[in-house]
Amino acid sequence: MKTRVRFAPSPTGPLHMGGVRTALYNYLYAKRRGGDFILRIEDTDSHRFVPGAEQYIIESLRWCGIVPDEGVGIGGPHAPYRQSERREIYRQYAEQLVASGHAYYAFDSAESLEQARAQAEASGQTFIYNSATRSAMCNSLTLSAEETERLLRETDTWTIRFKMPLGRTVQMDDLIRGHVEINSDTLDDKVLWKRADSLPTYHLANIVDDHLMEITEVIRGEEWLPSLPLHYLLYEAFGWQDSMPRFAHLPLLLKPVGNGKLSKRDGDKMGFPVFPLRWVSPTGEVSRGYREDGYFPEAFVNMLALLGWNPGTEQELFSMEELVEAFSLEKVSKSGAKFNPEKAKWFNREYLRGKDDAELAEAFLPLLEAQGVRADKAFVVKVVALIKERATFVSDFWDIAWYLFKAPTEYDPKDAAKFWKDENPARVQELAAFVRDFDGAFERDVIGPALEEYIRSREWPMGKVMNALRLALTGSGSGLGIADVAALIGKEEFLARVDRCCKYA
Repeated sequence: MKTRVRFAPSPTGPLHMGGVRTALYNYLYAKRRGGDFILRIEDTDSHRFVPGAEQYIIESLRWCGIVPDEGVGIGGPHAPYRQSERREIYRQYAEQLVASGHAYYAFDSAESLEQARAQAEASGQTFIYNSATRSAMCNSLTLSAEETERLLRETDTWTIRFKMPLGRTVQMDDLIRGHVEINSDTLDDKVLWKRADSLPTYHLANIVDDHLMEITEVIRGEEWLPSLPLHYLLYEAFGWQDSMPRFAHLPLLLKPVGNGKLSKRDGDKMGFPVFPLRWVSPTGEVSRGYREDGYFPEAFVNMLALLGWNPGTEQELFSMEELVEAFSLEKVSKSGAKFNPEKAKWFNREYLRGKDDAELAEAFLPLLEAQGVRADKAFVVKVVALIKERATFVSDFWDIAWYLFKAPTEYDPKDAAKFWKDENPARVQELAAFVRDFDGAFERDVIGPALEEYIRSREWPMGKVMNALRLALTGSGSGLGIADVAALIGKEEFLARVDRCCKYA
């Protein structure tokens, strides 16, 4: 049977990086087996729907290179892939469960449910709508057939609940966590369908769609593990045991410090994004994104892949093709994976260093234009080749080497006090005179040794003089090597900058 997996997010806000990892693992699993990856939007919870969230999900996956084979925005043999467009499908399956005795109609008002909860709390218990309590509630199991029919006709607040079996040990298998058992008496009779909006809940829609779309494995987050017994029992109630998908529940992404699930609050507090792309909420609240923070999608995906999955080797850098080849659920951890924002930066730094200089220069050019600099691309390529080992993001290039594009107009006060004193200003002027008369090639490997030899011939302190010269050329006593700076800015600019520093420093 062909492997078919799905990623089925709800459009209730921006896609968390944990959700992206779930999509990634589904994608890798499918591609490793020559199967299909489906994108389904589960938007049955109309109260939590957020405008723009669906498009955000689609754009996030596109940026990451996680391309669905079928689904929302693509189509396919099981369309539509948006659950709100499949609402007519679900009621018939909910009614089928009622007819077979696996579900029932419930007419309890919000007030009666709240009263039942309050009574349970007063006696030190927690109210659970299940085999122990449903006989005292208002439902088709306690009402006559005539009264049930009347309420179905005359009211629109009723629901269909699953009838959880009594005293049943539900035995389940998880591809990551192994064999799991639970007693059905600890589970509640979940709502499957609501008359108020004629929409199913997640549990019914999820099972029906996975069956109709021929899903072979359900790979989802750990938070859905408590729902697994219900889903097993729903497959059984429908008689779909033979086509039931295998389940795998992924470990949580944990916060860098302390315990608990990684949240937006952690990112805000510690200064890193938790969403793949920048998100602007309907109320105008802005959340950072990895793309806008300057991360390469390959670095982001590589980092996510290793949060919870271990290839079993020392290799850390993987292309998408290499991830597909190496991935298996057997190597996914049961325990949560702690996110390290510094490691995320490390991945981006490694990918930046491995990129072609021309590609990086192309990405740097718009940042230069934003600074009012129009530079020749060939020159920018040379600069990038020189500085990329010092950078983590393309945006770092300007901070590292702005002085290669603009002459300094100010000089670092601390460096000036330290290096621009005693005989050093006169020595720098003498070096400028030497450069003015220098007739050799003004290239790194020529002018650099020539300057050093001149300083040695005068028996000047090399470090102090070079730092004073760097101050004149770059505005500070730190930065790139003098030979690199001199070769890139050229002889004329070299002399102009020394002259300016001698006048104003």
